[in-house]
Amino acid sequence: MWRRFTLTTPAVLSAFTFVSGAVLLFSGATPAIPTRVAWLSRVMPLPLVEVSHFVASLIGLLLLLLSRAIARRIDAAFYITSAALAIGSAASLLRGGEYEEATILAVVLAALIVSRRHFTRRARVFESPLSPGWLVAVGFVVAASIWLGFFAYQHVAYSNDLWWRFEFDADAPRFLRASIGVTVATLILGVHELLRPTLRTRPATGADTMTSVEEAIGKQPRATANLAYLGDKSLLWNGDRTAFVMYAVCGHSAVALGDPVGPPECARPLIKQFLEMCDRFGLTPAVYEASRERLADFADYGLTSVKIGEEARVPLESFSLSGPSFKEFRSAINRMTREGRSFRVIEAGDVAARLPELREISDEWLATKNASEKGFSLGYFKEDYLCRFPMAIIEHDGRIEAFANLWTVPSRVEVSPDLMRQRPSAPPGTMDALFTCSMLWARDQGYQWFNLGMAPLSGLPPSPVRRTWARFGQFVYRHGEAFYNFRGLRAYKEKFNPVWEARYLMYPGGLTLPRALADVVAVIAGGYWQIFLPRNRRTA
Repeated sequence: MWRRFTLTTPAVLSAFTFVSGAVLLFSGATPAIPTRVAWLSRVMPLPLVEVSHFVASLIGLLLLLLSRAIARRIDAAFYITSAALAIGSAASLLRGGEYEEATILAVVLAALIVSRRHFTRRARVFESPLSPGWLVAVGFVVAASIWLGFFAYQHVAYSNDLWWRFEFDADAPRFLRASIGVTVATLILGVHELLRPTLRTRPATGADTMTSVEEAIGKQPRATANLAYLGDKSLLWNGDRTAFVMYAVCGHSAVALGDPVGPPECARPLIKQFLEMCDRFGLTPAVYEASRERLADFADYGLTSVKIGEEARVPLESFSLSGPSFKEFRSAINRMTREGRSFRVIEAGDVAARLPELREISDEWLATKNASEKGFSLGYFKEDYLCRFPMAIIEHDGRIEAFANLWTVPSRVEVSPDLMRQRPSAPPGTMDALFTCSMLWARDQGYQWFNLGMAPLSGLPPSPVRRTWARFGQFVYRHGEAFYNFRGLRAYKEKFNPVWEARYLMYPGGLTLPRALADVVAVIAGGYWQIFLPRNRRTA
């Protein structure tokens, strides 16, 4: 309970700061109480009252803008906001004896000072672009304060002289001058936000980058790290370029793929670095297919997890075709042999020579399935990408009937098939034979695990904590066959007696889950339009 309160404190202070700014703007747009103005005229010089009114309105706008930096727990924002609240409180007293507003600002200032320990992030206050929602909120408050002022002074006949009237009871002229100042400052802010550079994603390219990627992949055990070679994701490197996070930006989200790639000790600092990057550019972080091993690290930085499926990994040391459970696969291999078809693995250096035939098979497969290439968490047909891996094939009289490129890792901990395609004319059981023979090949090569990939939405247990997501996921898993063969995929992989390992989606919590899921689906499809226009194809 205390930890949850600690995490929400900056958000509460941010709301109070925003309200304080609105109070200053609204107060400056309404007439001061005459008795207080009369008292001020006896003890304060007129220039001080005029300056205080103008400054209080600008401080109000500044507090609206600072409230977002307060939510981000930036240390510099703490000091600037504290000074702004103190100045705003004093200006409220000087411009019209408005002790109510001064008290509100003083209380917020006291709460801010008490919470000093929460502001530990070192960053520029306005480094992060304001989100569209935040800009709309600021614009709404400024517009509402201006409307309130014109409504309050509608009885005052406008003339050019109003701008230059400086008197203790000249509330309308003070409102006009302050409104112009706030409006000009808001326009400057808007132009600045429009011209601000956004996060530029840079797909992994270049020989030096690929060398670093290869070195990082060699220091971890998971074959899925080879997706970094695909070139459709950006890489966030740590300082010494020994580890990285794969991510893509879609909508308002930065979607990372899996755990950080590289030495295990680099994972936690990279998670923090990724979240700080998202915070700096106003993006919602999401991590797709996070492992159970990293759940605590993500949770420590405030992310929430939902289970999105299970990954099937076959232990190769004990893998054998003996026993009744593998009768179907023995039959597939025997039939392949009887019909004169054979299995072999083409080394990576020899794949290029067979690319035209592989392309033909891939195009036929896509046309038959009425499908488009996916990406991000799945490989697609890209020639330089496929030439990096050994290719498992089944051929007949030198003609390839089915293929799958095999992700491998130098540690030989894991191997995994990626792009799997077969000719429509291939006999039944061809893919069974391809997978079974690939497992036997990987076992003979000394690999420990054969990763069959994830079965989405499978293995979701009833959860009293996230009951809505669990029920929704279970419903889609049971009844979503028209869109995706969820249960069929799980059943097929189950035939190989794999070990099932949970995979998670990490997100900031609350109502951000639907948006995170939508952005993940879009980034895999290649964009939102690709979800609804499945015939659009990725270019290799």
